[in-house]
Amino acid sequence: MKTNNRIDIDIDIDNDDDDPPPKKQKQLSSLTTEPFPDQDQTPLPLPISNGIAVAAAPTAANSKKSKKKNNNVWVTKSTRKGKKKSKANNNNHNAPADDTVLITPVTRFPDKTDDTPDMTICLSKVYKAEKVEVSEDRMSAGSTKGYRMVRATRGVAEGAWYFEIKVVNLGESGHTRLGWSTEKGDLQAPVGYDANSFGYRDIDGSKVHRALREKYGEEGYKEGDVIGFYINLPDGGSYAPKPPHLVWYKGQRYACAPDVKEDPPKVVPGSEISFFKNGVCQGVAFKDLYGGRYYPTASLYTLPHQPNCVVKFNFGPDFEFFPEDFNGRPVPRPMFEVPYHEFENRVENGVSDEKKQ
Repeated sequence: MKTNNRIDIDIDIDNDDDDPPPKKQKQLSSLTTEPFPDQDQTPLPLPISNGIAVAAAPTAANSKKSKKKNNNVWVTKSTRKGKKKSKANNNNHNAPADDTVLITPVTRFPDKTDDTPDMTICLSKVYKAEKVEVSEDRMSAGSTKGYRMVRATRGVAEGAWYFEIKVVNLGESGHTRLGWSTEKGDLQAPVGYDANSFGYRDIDGSKVHRALREKYGEEGYKEGDVIGFYINLPDGGSYAPKPPHLVWYKGQRYACAPDVKEDPPKVVPGSEISFFKNGVCQGVAFKDLYGGRYYPTASLYTLPHQPNCVVKFNFGPDFEFFPEDFNGRPVPRPMFEVPYHEFENRVENGVSDEKKQ
């Protein structure tokens, strides 16, 4: 009887005109290990048990592959990651956006200094070009490696001040540019190279600013001359820029870019710089200075294989050629009296107004 039933079922399947002709059957194990090369192919006939066709449950691998091979262009493809992301986006739709802050690396820390409250003003070993040599007493400087700069440890932002520099040695090829510089003056260039420094040139006595030379004195200065430097910044503290906003980011200190809404640099009314040679005023060299802190500065140059070009600073109180008359201008104080300056940072690591000493 079992044999006859199987024959009858086979006959019925063979005589069914609606179904396609059966293909060669494969083992069930091959169906789970070998995927169809093309999903559009006609599936294999189902195994028959007791006259009933039984469909095998799809495995996890086949279900995943079928999802990946879904080529229906009318269905939007999506993933769980995308759903999570969109869900998060929907939840944060009304959340305020973070402010973008532009920061720039600080190559030389504004609060890095070799000055202390117990010291008096002298030449800095930090704010100088590498090739500039500073004497042991930190009052003289020399260089034979290009036209580079050194500045004093202390600067002034308000009032009238004065100091002197004596040209000790120029040699056959030595030259100097002496004057004032702000914190932003380029140490790897001569005084007057950029907008942050103001120089007095030895060759023809011209003044230099923004790398432009202009006729100034009657003649230049030479070895042995004493040059006097006068600056006047009336109420300059009211026009000084705000201290830099410093932050830490990934172990490096950065300065926040200035806010667009902040005021541009302000000119100090009545401000000026004048130079003297052996006590004689050469005239007003620069007027209408921007608010800021100005430091005594020198740059020197000598050809290689020759002795250093050397200059010596004198911050007072005993000057060689202190002018007797300033033509109605405020009488300056010697730079020797400039107090120690503490640097204030607006924000650093979340702590505001942190003072550095």
